[in-house]
Amino acid sequence: MLDIHKIKMLCKKAFTPVTIMLIPHSSTKPLNLKIPSIGILVSILLWIFGTIYIFSIAVNAFEYQSMKNKLNYYSKQFSEMKVTMWSLKKAEKEFRRLFSLDSKEKVLENIDNPGSGSIDMENLKKEIAKSMEKISEIKNYLRLQKDIYLATPSRLPVRGVITSNYGKREHPRSGVEEFHSGIDISTSPGTPVSATADGIVSFSGWNGGSGNLVVLEHGFGYSTFYAHNKMNTVKVGQKVRRGDVIGYIGSTGNTTGPHVHYEIWKDGSSVNPKKYIEGRS
Repeated sequence: MLDIHKIKMLCKKAFTPVTIMLIPHSSTKPLNLKIPSIGILVSILLWIFGTIYIFSIAVNAFEYQSMKNKLNYYSKQFSEMKVTMWSLKKAEKEFRRLFSLDSKEKVLENIDNPGSGSIDMENLKKEIAKSMEKISEIKNYLRLQKDIYLATPSRLPVRGVITSNYGKREHPRSGVEEFHSGIDISTSPGTPVSATADGIVSFSGWNGGSGNLVVLEHGFGYSTFYAHNKMNTVKVGQKVRRGDVIGYIGSTGNTTGPHVHYEIWKDGSSVNPKKYIEGRS
């Protein structure tokens, strides 16, 4: 049983007033405050709990800011990864499209100027960076191959009959044996003469026995010559693409009839144009 007398004694002590005297520095009379003992105890407890609550709020705010910073960091990382993965998928799609073509020429012509359960973000970025570097190397290689392909003569400048081949022959007018450094292709006067590869016009004009002559520089050591034209349609410094018209069949200079004398030079020496007809090199 509870001791009623003890309970009464505790209540009496709890509500026994305690006098708190506030003494100002001025001449004002001291201020006396009478507060029950339990009031002081409650105030102390409230102060302790208030301090703990404020401290917990500060800790939570710090943790929230830290978590927010981490989320922003990972969001940025995933955004970068998303762009990288998009580039990889785009490269893969492009390579699948290119390699589905049935010939080397079509491929080159279609190239445009691939533990804890947590994600190791830095390692993943390094691996993807390596993949992108490899893809970049492949793209650079394909671009180079395309440039070589476009610079390599791969067709005849006109459709016609080859009346004189590359190599030793008797000159049709003098009958003297000589080395013929190109091929002669005979066809109707006025037939368009086309560039056999992409290049820049280095000469366009009259050149003695060659008549109206066009010379193209293609890069990678290639040059082509088109002689005896009725007229030239290009000027020095002009860029041309394979198939562009550069002149018309004629018989200017030393000729026996309308034709184009066609030469290919590689690294300073003439080569047999037949090796390059229709892209066979």
